[in-house]
Amino acid sequence: MSFDLQRLYELLPAIYRQRDIELASLDAAALNAAERTELQQLQSLFNSNSPLTEPQFKRLQELEDQQQRGPLKSLLAVIAEQIAVLEEDLAQAHEDQFIETCAEWVVPYIGDLVGARGLFVFPDAQFSNRALVANTLAHRRRKGTAAALEQLARDVTGWDATVVEYFQVLATTQYLNHLRPENLSVAGLRHSERLDYLNTPFDRSTHNADVRNIESNRGRYNIPNIGIFLWRLGSYSVSTAPAYRLDGRRYLFDALGKNVQLYDRPEVEDEITHLAEPVNVPMPLGRRVLDRFLETYYGGDKSLCIYRDGQEVSSATSPPTTKLTGVIKVCDLSDVTDNLGNITGWAHIPEDRIAIDPVLGRIAFPSAVPAPRTVHVTYHYGFSTEIGGGEYERPVTQAGVSKTVAVPSSEGPTLQAAVTAIVTALIDNPQLDSGVVEIEKPVSAAASDYHALSGIVEVPSGKRITVRAADEHRPVIRLNGDLTISGGPDSEIEFNGLLISGGGLHVPSPGNDLRLLRIVHCTLPPSSGASIQSPPLFAAIPAIVIQAANTQVEIDYSIIGSIRAVDTAHVCVSDSIIDSGSEYRMAYAGTGGRQSGAPLVVTDTTIIGRVYTLGMELASNTIFFAASVIDAPVTAEMLQAGCVRFCYLPPGSRVPRQYECQPKVASDATRVRPIFTSLAYGDAGYCQLDVNCADEIKRGAGDQAEMGAFHDLYQPQRIANLRARLDEFLPFSMEAGIFQAS
Repeated sequence: MSFDLQRLYELLPAIYRQRDIELASLDAAALNAAERTELQQLQSLFNSNSPLTEPQFKRLQELEDQQQRGPLKSLLAVIAEQIAVLEEDLAQAHEDQFIETCAEWVVPYIGDLVGARGLFVFPDAQFSNRALVANTLAHRRRKGTAAALEQLARDVTGWDATVVEYFQVLATTQYLNHLRPENLSVAGLRHSERLDYLNTPFDRSTHNADVRNIESNRGRYNIPNIGIFLWRLGSYSVSTAPAYRLDGRRYLFDALGKNVQLYDRPEVEDEITHLAEPVNVPMPLGRRVLDRFLETYYGGDKSLCIYRDGQEVSSATSPPTTKLTGVIKVCDLSDVTDNLGNITGWAHIPEDRIAIDPVLGRIAFPSAVPAPRTVHVTYHYGFSTEIGGGEYERPVTQAGVSKTVAVPSSEGPTLQAAVTAIVTALIDNPQLDSGVVEIEKPVSAAASDYHALSGIVEVPSGKRITVRAADEHRPVIRLNGDLTISGGPDSEIEFNGLLISGGGLHVPSPGNDLRLLRIVHCTLPPSSGASIQSPPLFAAIPAIVIQAANTQVEIDYSIIGSIRAVDTAHVCVSDSIIDSGSEYRMAYAGTGGRQSGAPLVVTDTTIIGRVYTLGMELASNTIFFAASVIDAPVTAEMLQAGCVRFCYLPPGSRVPRQYECQPKVASDATRVRPIFTSLAYGDAGYCQLDVNCADEIKRGAGDQAEMGAFHDLYQPQRIANLRARLDEFLPFSMEAGIFQAS
C-alpha cells in the first residue's frame, strides 16, 4: 500500500481538512499573479466543457492543489515525501536480493556468494558483470567445452563472441581407421560457401599446422589451440527511413546518399550449448551470402527490407512469383566509368527484378516496371557504440517542460510548424518557461520522410527550447543552408537525437544573447573533401559557427564536423567526434582566418584536424589527430592557464602544461601515433583504434582505458578481464588466444 500525499490527507477527519482549506484561502502567497491567471484560464476551459490535453489537466490539478494547500497539508507533503523515499528504499532492498534486479554496486557482493571473484566495476561503462555472476554456476558445470568458453566471453566482455577449436581445421594425413575427407590439405575452389567465410572465425578451410604461440596472437592452427573472437562492432538498426534518391530508379540505403556496408541483425541464441553461427553475430553482409540466404536476411523484422510506395517489397507483391528471388536479385552495383574516369552509371542492373548491393548499400529498380514514387528502407549498419544518434535508448526527459508539440500532430504537422508553434506559445504565455518539439516515430513507411527546417529560430528571453527525437528514433533533418539561431538573455536551445544534414548551425552576432546551445546524441556529418594534394590549402565547411559573444556550446555523444567559435564564447565537448575531414584541415578555430577559437574544454573525444584555440582550459583522454606543414597542429594562445592530461598530441603542438601525454619523447613520435580502422564517416570502423595501434594510446587514458571518443567502452579492461578468467575454464593442456573479429 502506497501512502502518498492525497491518501494521507484523506485519512484526516473532514473538519481538519476543511479548516486547512480555509487557512489556505487566507494565504495570498499560495499562487503568484501568473499562476492565478493560468488557473483561471484552465478552470474556464474546464467549466466550458472544452477538451483539455493531458498536460493541461495535470497542470490544473497541480494549481488547484497548490491553492488549497494549507499548513497541515504542507506538513503532510513533507511526511509523504519521506515515506516515498522509505518505500523506494525498501523496494530496492528487496530487488537487491536478486542478480537480475539488483543495483550495479551490489553485483560484486552477489558474485562473492557464488565464487565469482575479481569483479571490477567501471563508472559509466557500457557493460556489466551481471550476466557473468548470473551464469557462473552454469559456466562451471560446462567448463572445458567450447560452448562454455563462448558464453564466458560474452558475459565478461558484453560483446558477441565466437570460439574456434583449431584442431578441427587442421590438414591431416588420412588414417584408414579414422578417415577425415573434409580435412584435405588442398582447399576446394568449388565450395563457394566455404570461400565466403575465408579468413573469418567461420573459416572451415583446412590449414597446415602453425607451432607459434597463440597467446601472443602469432600462431593459430595447432592441436591445443582455441581461438576466442570478439565482435567489437555492434549492429544498429535504421527502420523505415527514406532512401536517398539518385534518380527515378536508383536509390541508396543511406539517407545522406553515401555508400554504406549493410550488416545483419544478430539472432539471439536460445541455448548456452549452441555455438555461434554467422547469423548470431554482427557481420557485414556479403553479396554471395545475401544471395544464398536471401530468405534468412530479408524481411520487415529481419536484417533489411525495401518499401516501395509504402508497401513492403516481397514475393506477395508479385502474385505469379512464389519465391523472393523472383522479385529481388543481389548484384554488384559498382560504378561504371568511361575512358576519362567519369561515372556513367551502375553495373549489372537487371531488367526484371529489384537489385540490391549490400556492400555498397545501393538499390536499382528494373526498367520493365513503372518507377516508384517513394522508397523507404529498413537496414542495419555497423558501429562501435551509441553516439551520434540512432535507434537506441537515450534519456529524453526534461524537468520543468511546460509545453510539448509532437511532430506530426494537428499543432505541428511539420517540424517547421512545430518550432514556430513553440516559439509563439513561449512569447504569448509568460508563465511558460520552456517547450519541447518531439519528432515521433513514423507509424508506417509511408509516413516516414525527411523533416525540413530553415530560416531563423528565435528563442525568447529566459526560455528554453528542445528539438528532439522520440526515444529509439533518429529522424533526418534536412536544412536549406545554415540554420540561424538567435535568442534573448538567458535563452537556451537543445538538439537531441537528430541527424542534421544540408547545412550547419549558425549563431550570429550582434544583438544575439543566446546563453546555451546544447547538442546531445546528434550527427552533423563531417565534410568529405577530395584527395589532399596541397594540405594547408583545404578548409572544411564548418558544421557549427558561433559568432555571438558569451554563448556557451555543449556537445555530448555526438559526431560533428568542424567548429568555428569566436574567442568570447565557450565550448565544452565530451564523448564525441569532431571531424574536419582531414588531419590537415582546421577542425576548431575562430570565425575568421587565423583567429583563435573560443576557450575549449574537451574530454573523451577524438578530434580529426588542426585546433587553434584561445585557451585549452582542460583536455583529458582526448586524441588530437592533426598535422601541419606551416605551423603547430594544435595551438593554444594562453599557455599559462589550463591543463592537458592523458592525451595524444602531435609533435610541435603548443598547449598548456601537459601530464602523461603521448608521445612522451620525440623518438617515439613515429611509433606512438593513432592508427584507425577507418577515418571515412559512414564506415563501420569509423574512428575505431586499430588492433595495431600503440598500447600507449590504447591504454593511455587516466584509468588505463583507450583515449578518444570510445573511452567509455573500456575495451582493454574487458579483454584483460576475459584473459584473467580463462585459466579456470580452459581444458587441461589447451591454450587460448583472444582475437578481435571486428
